[in-house]
Amino acid sequence: MQFEVIWENIGQYVHGLWTTVWLVAASLALGLVLAVPLAILRTSKNPLINGPVWFYTYFFRGTPLLVQLFMLYYGAPQFPILRESFLWPLLTQAWFCALVAFTLNTAAYTTEIIRGAIVTTPHGEIEAARACGMSHALMMRRIVLPSAFRRALPAYGNEVIFMLHGSAVASVVTIVDLTGAARNINSTYYTPYEAFLTAGLFYMALTFLIVWVFRRIERRLLVHLRRPAA
Repeated sequence: MQFEVIWENIGQYVHGLWTTVWLVAASLALGLVLAVPLAILRTSKNPLINGPVWFYTYFFRGTPLLVQLFMLYYGAPQFPILRESFLWPLLTQAWFCALVAFTLNTAAYTTEIIRGAIVTTPHGEIEAARACGMSHALMMRRIVLPSAFRRALPAYGNEVIFMLHGSAVASVVTIVDLTGAARNINSTYYTPYEAFLTAGLFYMALTFLIVWVFRRIERRLLVHLRRPAA
């Protein structure tokens, strides 16, 4: 065991930790912004409205994240329209391709999570909102979505953890995240156990932090569901 190698190169892990955190956080934030309107459209009974959203979520949930990243990073250059567009300077950047792939992937899962929470809104809440004269948009904003967000919170917490673990594929497109740092140290010092065990410990610490944060949020938002003390 050569853990002194890890200590001597801890800076690479710190840099990889920062890359992982900002990449995952940015993709989750953008994915959530994209998922909310898509989830509302997904609940529409008009197939012309919910059909395209269904196909989008089906495609990104039905294919591996690694394949999606490869399609964007390695596949985009074969299309002249992309090479000649203003997006080309960004599409040549690994971080941008990873951010787009992660955002589209997590948005697909989050869309279905929120959609499921919307369609399970208690009918009494909807009837009460209609009885108060609320329009559909106002009812969605004040009643349905806040209620849906509370019910979707446990499932969304799992999605955040899955996104954190899935972000390890970023290292295959030259991004030095936590997994990329471990690969670099292993290729330099030939210490696979120490290198990847250290990366695993960092991921585990981030996972425990996410679980703790979501438990605190759930405890605060779902306080009305707790039984009063005897």
